[in-house]
Amino acid sequence: MRTLDEHRAATAALAEPLPAHEVSLTDAPGHVLARDVRASEPLPRWDNSSMDGYAVRRADVTHVPVRLPVAVELAAGTADERALEPGAAARIMTGAPLPPGADAVVPIEHTDGATDVVEIRVAPVAGAHVRRAGEDAAPGDLVVARGSLLGVAHVGALASVGCARVLVHRRPRIAVVSTGDELVEPGSPLRHGQLPDSNSWLLAAAVAEAGGDAVRVGPLPDDPVGLLRALRDLAPRVDGIVTSGGVSMGAYDVVKAALTGHGVDFLAVAVQPGKPQGLGRLDGTPLWALPGNPVSTFASFEVFVRPAIQRMRGLADLERPTAVRRVEVGWRTPPGRAQLMPVRFVGDAVVPATDRGSGSHLAVRLALVEGLAVVPAEVDEVVVGDLLPVMKVVP
Repeated sequence: MRTLDEHRAATAALAEPLPAHEVSLTDAPGHVLARDVRASEPLPRWDNSSMDGYAVRRADVTHVPVRLPVAVELAAGTADERALEPGAAARIMTGAPLPPGADAVVPIEHTDGATDVVEIRVAPVAGAHVRRAGEDAAPGDLVVARGSLLGVAHVGALASVGCARVLVHRRPRIAVVSTGDELVEPGSPLRHGQLPDSNSWLLAAAVAEAGGDAVRVGPLPDDPVGLLRALRDLAPRVDGIVTSGGVSMGAYDVVKAALTGHGVDFLAVAVQPGKPQGLGRLDGTPLWALPGNPVSTFASFEVFVRPAIQRMRGLADLERPTAVRRVEVGWRTPPGRAQLMPVRFVGDAVVPATDRGSGSHLAVRLALVEGLAVVPAEVDEVVVGDLLPVMKVVP
């Protein structure tokens, strides 16, 4: 039987970062940068004013009050590069280039605000209210590093250095497939023995939340030949396939029957929930075959599939945020298997998400889950006060 850590390593290794392509800054958020972006010029490009006021030569205003003629008015965006002569001031707006010769800016509130001859009432210190060229970035400075998940602030930084398009990894396109004769689409009439397909919807949402593009397929009937044909049709059109159900030891385990001998291995993992697993490549496309009980599907996706999707996206950090939490309500654990206990947060502590433990069939109670507490295989019982690593699985 494979350990939890061994299977996690095997599932992550199945994936590689996807090829990169260029996108505009409009489309960049949510993508992972594939190449460092560095400044090609200093930012700011020139010394400029951080205040509305008057650019001066400090030597002219050491004794205040003093009156200086206003030689020029400089607005943001001006192309005027005339030097400021000794004994004069330049009326300047925030962001306007500092005229050559000036070495300080006097805020307008420290003057009488005149436009012809201004009275300076407070002497500025050297460099007062001047943004120096290259203060934000020098040529060659790293602006955004490869592997960064681009967000709002990154887009602003990229635009500030004149970068209109960036090279990013393509978002992984992941097919999710549910199997079972008993499954019907949610909202359809149910006869005795049927139930709504929740897994394909759960997995499609999980793929999207992980940063992929989901292709939902299902439910498909318990027909190994037909299932293999459908999956082989999908394989060249997606970057990965996730199935749920049909991977155990029963007579109707259709996924196992369809894919055995076609590049996918089926094995037991020492974890609860999620013991039966399948993993491999179908015609070269990564495929994760997960158990069909909803909590097993959910937990298996979190620890086995989500890290692989993160790797496909080009991220270096593949894991959910994890913190050590105190247990407020204890529970029993399965002997010899690690446990992924669905939990809720209560302040700095955790409690089981439901009073029915980690039962793998509890689909409705998934809505209560905020984290997965990881209990080592050698632990037989979790008691109040124990400290456990807990993966946060809600945004």
